[in-house]
Amino acid sequence: MRSIGTTGIHHVTAISGDPQRNVDFQAGLLGLRMVKKTVNFDDPETYHLYYGDGAGSPGTIMTFFPWKTAPKGRIGAGQLVTTSFSIPADSLGYWTERLVEGGVRFERPRDRFGETVLTFSDPDGLRVELVAAHDARDGWADGPTSADDSIRGFHHVTLAVEDPERTAQLMTGTLGFRQAEEMEGRTRFVTGEGGPGNIVDLSGAAGFPRGAMGVGTVHHVAFRVPDEEAQLALREEVSARGYDVTPVLDRNYFRSIYFREPGGVLFEIATDPPGFAVDEPPEELGGHLKLPPWLEKRREHLEEALPPLHLPAGTGDRA
Repeated sequence: MRSIGTTGIHHVTAISGDPQRNVDFQAGLLGLRMVKKTVNFDDPETYHLYYGDGAGSPGTIMTFFPWKTAPKGRIGAGQLVTTSFSIPADSLGYWTERLVEGGVRFERPRDRFGETVLTFSDPDGLRVELVAAHDARDGWADGPTSADDSIRGFHHVTLAVEDPERTAQLMTGTLGFRQAEEMEGRTRFVTGEGGPGNIVDLSGAAGFPRGAMGVGTVHHVAFRVPDEEAQLALREEVSARGYDVTPVLDRNYFRSIYFREPGGVLFEIATDPPGFAVDEPPEELGGHLKLPPWLEKRREHLEEALPPLHLPAGTGDRA
């Protein structure tokens, strides 16, 4: 079996509160496409909502477990602390105005590694950034923002760990990343050709309080591999390094393995295929409640238990 490391960020999964409020912010204000409305396979009476670009491409997918009764989380050491999206380099003014109009408070724009960064929080307290970058990926033309200004996908994620060196050894020795730049206690790692979607920043968090999982925090980050063969080879490498890695799990839209990196962040390795069009046409992504085969017998009960959702104006009435 071959091993090529990972090829960038696949998705990020976070915990939110009210599901409709989550839809309003992610699909409405941020203008992401809802690409899949399904359930948490381990807690089927809870939604699992997927957002992304127009095609539901790996590297653009932000997902949420909306648990209204879950306690508030605390962002801290041992977590992915900030999720950063890429916007066109000349769209910063557009997004500043959009956030103001949406009543979202944001920090003063600042420079990081030669790019301008706008930082804010979603309604649940999840830390989000927009990075004005040169990004060749297409924008989504059918959302509430124009294709010229729309979010392109992930730019990078930031991990806060007490001993960055141990995490760095995993990133460079096994996962296919290489160290690129450093500034202000932050070290940037890139994979492949680098650029948006292929970046992880490590931030030293020695002495900081540990994060606590809950609403407003990230549950895990997933990195891409092209197929199951590459995934199995990487699983062998991770296991050989002494990590407790799960068997391959079928997530319907990708295959997954999970393990915790030395700083405590939950890592997932996810395959690009089969993708989100496996159970509904590309033009109808996110339009129906989709269940894995083993939950279809519970559909009637789940449709009654799950709260109704609607997409905001300008996103199409598919939810």
